[in-house]
Amino acid sequence: MTHDNQLLPTPPLFTEFPFRYAVPVLAPGDLRCTAAQRDSFRRFTQVGDPLADDVVAMFKRLPVGEGRRMFEIAVERGIDTVPNAPAELTAFFGQVETDPYWLDRTKIDRGARVVERTSVWGGIAMGMFALMGGYLASRADKTLVGTGDLDAMAPRRLAETTQWWLDVTTPGGLQRNQVGYKSVLRVRLMHALVRAGMNRRPDWNYEAWDHPVNQVLTVGTLGLFSMANLVGAQALGLRFSAQEKDAVFQLWRYVGFLLGIDAEILPTNETDTWRAFWILADTEFIPDEDSRRLAQALVPAAGGLFIGTDTAAQRLIRRVITSYMVAYSRIVLGPTNSDFLGLENSKFFQSAVMATAVVNGALEVPRQLIPGATHFQERLGARIRARLVRGSIARNGGDRTYARHDTYAARTTLRAG
Repeated sequence: MTHDNQLLPTPPLFTEFPFRYAVPVLAPGDLRCTAAQRDSFRRFTQVGDPLADDVVAMFKRLPVGEGRRMFEIAVERGIDTVPNAPAELTAFFGQVETDPYWLDRTKIDRGARVVERTSVWGGIAMGMFALMGGYLASRADKTLVGTGDLDAMAPRRLAETTQWWLDVTTPGGLQRNQVGYKSVLRVRLMHALVRAGMNRRPDWNYEAWDHPVNQVLTVGTLGLFSMANLVGAQALGLRFSAQEKDAVFQLWRYVGFLLGIDAEILPTNETDTWRAFWILADTEFIPDEDSRRLAQALVPAAGGLFIGTDTAAQRLIRRVITSYMVAYSRIVLGPTNSDFLGLENSKFFQSAVMATAVVNGALEVPRQLIPGATHFQERLGARIRARLVRGSIARNGGDRTYARHDTYAARTTLRAG
């Protein structure tokens, strides 16, 4: 291990278009790090979530369904309402029910309103930049590929992801008795259940893939929802002030706390998130065949965020929307990554995306100048976003408890990746 102050070379991802030009403009300063800094971060690829993992072990110790029942009571009403709660459950909820000293709920609600303002453009950025780009991280893909049929699961997985995003980025949603808070805790448990299942796989390659659903991958996922979502919306012409971005990163810092990310690597602000992304770009964003498989499953599911396939007109509109969304992916991910993922190269729809960015950018000027315009955009965006997500869930299914993952921890083998 190298412990000198020599900075590591730029990750290959950042040498390619468009990252080569976008990162120096968008990133808050020099992101480069030393080998020692990289290695201190990478230590957490071998760490899961001890508190949540203990809860999963408790599930297996108790009669079938009893652990989940107590967990749900604690999620809905607090750990104090669970009679004779096991020590594992008490420890888990002792952590999440203790507000960290830095928590600023006013700022968190402001961050949620900023995300609401992104409306449909934020949804496109989340699906086709954050999620699609996340598939370039091939180690993270092993778990996704291993948990089910990709083509069948992609629509529901996308619908549930957007539902979760809506839950946690609605003002007030992260209050203790609100749906966003509950959704984060259920996703954290789901991660632990999947991690237990992956650890039982005889073919899990720890040397090549690291610990399943590890802390570094969770930090990466957090960055996709925070930084990548903002950058993806900026690519479509939206603009955010420094205070707005700070509020968004405060929101996701609290989500990361609830997800059990270790304080040593939990990003506290935009700069931390970009620094983590620099290391992830160097060590995680190495696509392979699973990246392509996940991308190809996502493409036909993407249009389901907006419209169904019941009529010929709907199917036609969905094809147009899908082509537009894929064109957006090509622009923000660049030709090298897009070609690897097998994304269609339509100059027509890429032109349409760029025209959208120009129009949105022009509209941002009066929005920033006219009193009340930003508040109006937030309310309008919230309504549009909620309607789209409700429609997506109705068409594709979805379960906020993620209880279907309870069986993963009990399996001796899972579908090979």
